[in-house]
Amino acid sequence: MNGSGKSDRSIVAKKAPNQGTPGGEPAEGLERRGLAKGNPPQETSDRTQTPEGSLPSAPERIREAARKENGKAFTALWHHVYHVDRLREAYLALKRGSAPGVDGETWRSYGERLEENLRDLSGRLRRGAYRAKPVRRVYIPKGDGGQRPIGVPVLEDKIVQRATVEVLNAIYEADFKGFSYGFRPGRSQHDALDALAVGIEKRPVNWVLDADLRGFFDSIDHEWAVRFVEHRVGDRRVIRHLRKWLRAGVLEREHWKAGKAGTPQGGSISPLLANVYLHYVVDLWADRWRRREARGAVILVRYADDIVAGFQYRTDAERFQRELGARLKRFALSMHPDKTRLIEFGRQATARRRTRGEGNPETFDFLGFTHHCATSRKGKFYVQRTTARKKMRAKLRQVKARLRKQLHRSVPETGRWLRVVLLGHYRYYGVPGNWRMMKAFQFHVLCLWYRALNRRSQRRGVTGKRMDCYATQWLPRPKLHHPYPFLRLCVTTQGKSPVR
Repeated sequence: MNGSGKSDRSIVAKKAPNQGTPGGEPAEGLERRGLAKGNPPQETSDRTQTPEGSLPSAPERIREAARKENGKAFTALWHHVYHVDRLREAYLALKRGSAPGVDGETWRSYGERLEENLRDLSGRLRRGAYRAKPVRRVYIPKGDGGQRPIGVPVLEDKIVQRATVEVLNAIYEADFKGFSYGFRPGRSQHDALDALAVGIEKRPVNWVLDADLRGFFDSIDHEWAVRFVEHRVGDRRVIRHLRKWLRAGVLEREHWKAGKAGTPQGGSISPLLANVYLHYVVDLWADRWRRREARGAVILVRYADDIVAGFQYRTDAERFQRELGARLKRFALSMHPDKTRLIEFGRQATARRRTRGEGNPETFDFLGFTHHCATSRKGKFYVQRTTARKKMRAKLRQVKARLRKQLHRSVPETGRWLRVVLLGHYRYYGVPGNWRMMKAFQFHVLCLWYRALNRRSQRRGVTGKRMDCYATQWLPRPKLHHPYPFLRLCVTTQGKSPVR
């Protein structure tokens, strides 16, 4: 189809080669399946009104069709992408201060003639005259001292990719598994953390596999990625543009490199392609494995390329690790040998290890938190989560470097900036059981500020009493921003979970 229709008849489906496997275990019944929010009514709205009296938007109708037509491919989607209203929404959703791509176009400069630019972009997308440009490669420091490559697409690529992702999310949110959390609308890191904690606490988990994929975004095989998308997307124009973005290449230090594999981090399309890739490579396989192959209970939580699986029996855990490695190898992926660990962890781990004279159970890191086996005052087992020390040290190094650069700025200016740093830290790490680590972070920030102020002059130093006043005025005390995991999941599942 040419995609020129404006009613539900334009959303046509055909059978796909593969279909997802249904089902799941009660542990993931606790996990929330968030849905992407629809857009306001547009030109693609149906003539029939909903019971509430509002007209459903195109993504909402696509989402509903995806639920009803499970396992079928949509053949007319591109016209939903290139409409000016959707492109405008994508432009307005971009970050204003993002770095420009290879063409130097910024968000503000593009917006000076926004409507003219969007109409021109829409016309090129409709005619097939749109050309993807190379991605500018930059590097940002990682917590382990290395550097993470980030791709900076040109502004128009960002706009089109974001509009495409909004349309495709309406399809894939009906397919993705409940234990998948990364880069999904309505789902956050804390949702994944809570699901993991509740799964370990409520299920008979004795072993935990913490798996990290090595160089995942740089290893994605383009042909496999396109084949996976084609299971649900039969519109050749969408597929053609996906290939354009994958093959646009990278511009690094004025040298262009062809995009033979991988998808650069930084583009709006990369997280969706990563989720689709891992949905077919890992999620469907793992969900089928735990229902058909495992002898005991198995829980799964995946956030992007970080996978944590809990097992009742060690034999299940070891077999799952071996077979997962073989599965990944088929699709050009592998587990990181240094970051992938199988440890004894759970309610029985402490007693069993002490009986063998092995000390306390090992810990593992996930999404910036270190997970410990802990016991409450009433003797009840729970998973305690504290700020990962390497994350905390990395953040303190950034604060120290910034303080040195703005050494001679005024105290109020620096104090306001440190206040923002601390509040952001508390908002993410403010979970129950992490008070001491948040307090330690505040103390170290105060010490760094004290040293920086005393470097400004050799004659007059800042006294401890004055520093206390600065801390009271500018450095807020730690505050918990998140409830206990089980409490939040009881609210978000709204009675849908079979485990209470």
